[in-house]
Amino acid sequence: MKLNKIQSAILISMLPATTFAAGLDRSGQSISAFLQPGNYAEASFSVLDPEVKGKDIAGNKVSDMAEDYYFPAAAVKVQATDKISVGLIYDQPFGADSQYAVEKSVFSETNLAERTNESTSVKVRTNNVTALIGFQPTENWNFYAGPVYQTVKGDVQLRGAAYGGYTKLGGYNIHLKEDDAFGWLAGFAYQIPEIALKAAVTYRSEITHDLDTTESFAFGLNPALKNLKSETEVVTPQSVNLDLQSGIAKNTIAFANIRWVHWDTFAVTPKYLNSLSGGNNLIDYTDDQWSASLGLGHKFSNKWSGSASVGWDSGAGNPVTTLGPTEGYWSVGLGGQYSPAENYFIQAGVKYFWLGDAQAQTGGNVVGDFEDNNAIAYGMKIGYKF
Repeated sequence: MKLNKIQSAILISMLPATTFAAGLDRSGQSISAFLQPGNYAEASFSVLDPEVKGKDIAGNKVSDMAEDYYFPAAAVKVQATDKISVGLIYDQPFGADSQYAVEKSVFSETNLAERTNESTSVKVRTNNVTALIGFQPTENWNFYAGPVYQTVKGDVQLRGAAYGGYTKLGGYNIHLKEDDAFGWLAGFAYQIPEIALKAAVTYRSEITHDLDTTESFAFGLNPALKNLKSETEVVTPQSVNLDLQSGIAKNTIAFANIRWVHWDTFAVTPKYLNSLSGGNNLIDYTDDQWSASLGLGHKFSNKWSGSASVGWDSGAGNPVTTLGPTEGYWSVGLGGQYSPAENYFIQAGVKYFWLGDAQAQTGGNVVGDFEDNNAIAYGMKIGYKF
């Protein structure tokens, strides 16, 4: 079951990298590119198109509030010597894009100062660059570690009766200026190339950010509550990935991924929001995230391969924040790849998500129900063996 050098690199990577996972999790933080044999590079682009709708506590229809999400990623790995490898991986591990429609619901309201209709929205962006160095004492073992450079920024506006209207938090804006910080990862992998067996365990540390913050409140349009400056600590969570693959028949590989993310202690607590709302957080989660995917990859010919997978995500607690009102998912995915030559490929995939029903809450009070929602992800990748 020993595959040629490009097939061994691609059979487990034909599906879109982006997910609609628990908390703010997006990429899954894979390091599979670094574990490929020899010198290898890849670049990919994925699009997530979710639909998240429901009803508010007053019984009003809430239209689709989840924005499309675009996700680039890239990686390069160099086998510097027989025993030493180095690599760089870029991805966007965490993020959020939500925009409630301006409609009759508890998530939109008229701006009393400007006489315009506004609604609740959130935009969170992160970027990760992971540097890796690996040591392979034998053909079977690979021990690796390295630093992680991460940036985080965000903008949120709260509107409507869900947050008490303009007399409370319904006119709240926050800008979290981009901040950078460092973390680390470490792991090990074991492989038997003759049967395409590979197992890898990777730990990523939490990363602490102190973001310059600007908060504004309506509160009767009091000018003293505009552009309040502070710092907000945001700690992106630690995680563990377990990746497995094995040849099970001629030209066929089974693969699996299990991921744990430590969301249950995650909270974003801006200074003035916390003090003026009686101790509320802007975002928090109550449970850790567990996710798993299982699949098969098959080589049909020297130029064509395909894969299929099923996936599950536990979510990070329910009720959830109004800024991402879903609770886990089930998914199915299909992917295919064309290899014009043995050393490079072009790949595409699609994944469909059944999103878990959730109740949205603010300040401990349920303000909406979101049911029967879904998402679809598309992805393309180019890989090159050099």
